[in-house]
Amino acid sequence: MLRGVILVKKTEKTGRPARWKTQLELQSMVIPVIVWLVIFCYVPMAFTAIAFQDYNLIEGLAGSQWVGLKHFRALLTDSSFLRVMGNTFGINLLGLAVGFPAPIVFALLLNELTSRRFTRLVQTATYIPYFFSWAVFGGLVINFLSPSTGFLNDFLLRTGLIGEKINFMANPDAFWGIAMLSSLVKNLGYSAIIYIAAIAGVDPSLFEAARIDGAGRFKVIWYVTLPCISGTVVIMLIFSIAGILNTGIEQILVMQNIMNLARSETLDTYVYKIGMQQMNFSYATAVGLFKSVVAVVLLTAANMTSKKISGKGLF
Repeated sequence: MLRGVILVKKTEKTGRPARWKTQLELQSMVIPVIVWLVIFCYVPMAFTAIAFQDYNLIEGLAGSQWVGLKHFRALLTDSSFLRVMGNTFGINLLGLAVGFPAPIVFALLLNELTSRRFTRLVQTATYIPYFFSWAVFGGLVINFLSPSTGFLNDFLLRTGLIGEKINFMANPDAFWGIAMLSSLVKNLGYSAIIYIAAIAGVDPSLFEAARIDGAGRFKVIWYVTLPCISGTVVIMLIFSIAGILNTGIEQILVMQNIMNLARSETLDTYVYKIGMQQMNFSYATAVGLFKSVVAVVLLTAANMTSKKISGKGLF
């Protein structure tokens, strides 16, 4: 009996290296991700100290002068920074109000389609824009809205909705809506994947029981589908709130111009211009660190609120 126990223990100890050897191909797929994570996420953390220095590129991190909270005081009193924060919150709150529920509704509607061929066709058509870069997709949006060659202006003129062509991209007040709608069109299909997967994991017997009880499609969605995927919805909402200061620098840079700059300058483009174009690394790092702190605060607050309301959260 003792010999058998010893053999089992030896097998357990040698089992993990054996599994690593048999799963070498799968484990090796994780290595590039770990390397990327270390290089681009963990190593840069050491350079957040630049935010507390007057950083000199020649003298480096060790030789630069420490100035404490100088750059944080500067950004909080900078009128340009306050305007940029307003634009960032405005674009993202608008995107959160429209862009967050849209993939959920889209996934629910796809689930109600009876023709699988048509479902796959719709999914493919809505996934394709996601795989275009913003350089390409943003160019398509600009051409679509162009006053000289754009389809939208021609359509509005022919239907009599406008009397003369409108340069939408030159109108600062229209930029938030354009940014939100273009992002929605590009990401709708891809963002719905996680909700489609969550719906696919719902026990089919729940749908059958609801239909036997006489529930129509809307009631099945409201009382069965949505409660079953509520955990996924809550987690994605917390992530969306935590990332409310991330507007996507590629989209904004492509669609930004001198005429809409007052409403299109966001934190991401502001940090890029201050840090890379003006070489003010300390101030740009302070803005980035401020953004990260706000994200952590929002993440914690959203998680606590979610746990109090729904009993579900990330931690």
